[in-house]
Amino acid sequence: MTLSATDRVTRRGRHLWRTPEFTLGVIVATGFLALAFATGGNLLSAGTLEAFFRFLAVPIVIGLSQMVVLAVGQMNLSVGALTGFCAMAAAWLMIEAGFPAPVAVPAALLLGLVAGLINGALVVLTRINGFIVTLATMTIIQGLRYGVNGPDTYQGYSEGLRAFGRASILGLPAVFLVAIAVAVAVALFFSRTVTGRQLLASGGSPFAARLSGISNDRSVIIAHGLSGLLAGVAAVITVSASGSVNATIGDDLLLPSFAAPIIGGVALTGGMVSVAGTVLAAFLVRLVDVMQAQFGINPRWVDLIIGAVVLGAVLLGTIRQRVRERST
Repeated sequence: MTLSATDRVTRRGRHLWRTPEFTLGVIVATGFLALAFATGGNLLSAGTLEAFFRFLAVPIVIGLSQMVVLAVGQMNLSVGALTGFCAMAAAWLMIEAGFPAPVAVPAALLLGLVAGLINGALVVLTRINGFIVTLATMTIIQGLRYGVNGPDTYQGYSEGLRAFGRASILGLPAVFLVAIAVAVAVALFFSRTVTGRQLLASGGSPFAARLSGISNDRSVIIAHGLSGLLAGVAAVITVSASGSVNATIGDDLLLPSFAAPIIGGVALTGGMVSVAGTVLAAFLVRLVDVMQAQFGINPRWVDLIIGAVVLGAVLLGTIRQRVRERST
């Protein structure tokens, strides 16, 4: 039976409540309201909300950075270290080399892109799993990051860039709006471009993709390159929003980078993405961070909670996949 466009929209609306994104949205809304009530409305104050969304920008972008490599069945353990390295490089260019922000920012993005392309090329050339390759490059990048300025902190760089990090538009931080714009661009890339659909095809069934004339090696390199570029974006947001950077920047981003897409419904096996789910999951992880700060919870317990949720999401995704395979 052929469905008209109206019928497809109607059916999609009827089944919207069954989607993981809808469920996650309900959980996020409930958690936000519960936390607002528990803090006596403090979470809803203008200053607190602005800080909440400002520090949500990096988790969103870093989650998308991990999501694009998960789309082709790969992992990128170097996203956090690469974000920190790009941030340190941008600060070095502005302070030590004397370049203005309009030069340092594109340089940081280019550095992330090149590092990502190197990751992808190493995976393709060595035929070693991306998990191992990026584990090695993560260690190398951490050493390079420390070598930029040692344990010292870079601060006092471009006032214009720092002003942008503090700026708000219609009550929302500018850096958060940048993160949302990046999310929209990533969604359009996978849904509207040939290259994006080829990445999903390579992740879903490499054999079928190869029979269709799609280069799986090219898809892997592009995915890692895009992941590195997004890590560069996260670095620029970090530099502008924080006002100072040091060699520890990025060390705490690895777990959130996996938590956002996996909790958001992205499969580890590749072939699918969920930009909305990744953004909502980053929001949920940020809620947990706020809860930890508000109630003085040991950060180790927060890591335990997030890790357990990620493990549960992986198990649920595996069960869902097996059910689908049996029903087809």
